Amino acid sequence: MNIQTPLQLLGGISPETFMQRYWHKKPLVIRQAIPGFAPLLERIELLEMAAQEDVESRLVVQDASGKGAGWKFKHGPFARKALPPFKQAGWTLLVQGVDMHDERVHSLINQFRFVPDARLDDLMISYATDQGGVGPHFDSYDVFLLQAHGRRRWRIGRQKDLSLKPDMPLKILANFEPEEEFVLEPGDMLYLPPKYAHDGIAEGECMTYSIGFRSPSQSELAQEVLQRLAEQALDELPATLYADPKQSAVKAHAALPATMLEFAQSAVHAALKDPKAVARALGEYLSEPKANVWFDGEGQDVDGAIRLDRRTRMLYDEHHVFINGESFNASGRDAQLIKRLADQRYLEAKEVQRLSEGARDLVQDWCDAGWLHVDQ
Repeated sequence: MNIQTPLQLLGGISPETFMQRYWHKKPLVIRQAIPGFAPLLERIELLEMAAQEDVESRLVVQDASGKGAGWKFKHGPFARKALPPFKQAGWTLLVQGVDMHDERVHSLINQFRFVPDARLDDLMISYATDQGGVGPHFDSYDVFLLQAHGRRRWRIGRQKDLSLKPDMPLKILANFEPEEEFVLEPGDMLYLPPKYAHDGIAEGECMTYSIGFRSPSQSELAQEVLQRLAEQALDELPATLYADPKQSAVKAHAALPATMLEFAQSAVHAALKDPKAVARALGEYLSEPKANVWFDGEGQDVDGAIRLDRRTRMLYDEHHVFINGESFNASGRDAQLIKRLADQRYLEAKEVQRLSEGARDLVQDWCDAGWLHVDQ
């Protein structure tokens, strides 16, 4: 992707300009971001997906009065008979991670890879009957809202008061103050930065595609990285026992010995001694598949072009390649080719042939695990 080329998807500006002017800063309404866009999944296909155990789905139903006093919220899977009738107004079906289950949707979300893959989360499809919505709220992450079918009226605002209505199954803003209002038609798209309040109401039956991005907190990253560093320390640090031959008799019986504190600090410093350790732990965490993702190996021999499975998460840094929560040291020509696989999610047969024997064995292991497939 040439990040300096203007894109219709972004309203005629380049990815580079979009990231500089709008990303994480201010909203952008893009009329006909995808001209003539039609739903990639028919309604029946979406309902069938929502009935599956390995698909995350939710149902939001608003009370008939439209006053928001009677919101109901349920987690799937949902059999068709568990959903309200289509003629009933005010209900919404949310199906998460559709890009992991449908190649057409996966191809669509790949158009947003001008944002780092480490930030790209998934594509959710929202189906709503007339007047359906999830109430005024804010997200803690960036989001593109692409209208796929029907019309949806959006009200948005820079909300200062983020207090929520009490005793509600949804996080609905108590004092929503919209500043702008738009109606999106099929092919139109709205970008919103984090914590920008919004409320979308369906005008007739509609479908909206939400392309969301990961925004991990410092505490989340600290927990995940430190946990991996601790596991690594168990494997790599020597099992040296604490010893205190110079310990004197004490009167303050419960006081923590200074030498024991120094011993613990030394152990932590040793665990962090490798300058690549934090990057390795971070890459492993950010490349982990979601909890409901399972892979099935096909037993193919890697003797042609290869393509990453759409559920596979693959990242890299200067020294490592990360795939589905695992890390591998990478250098030389093999590193260039494997990183190309991560960027393109595809590697031509002639490039696969250039891999060393060890790298091809590794790629074969990934194929056996179902993480990638051989193009037929």
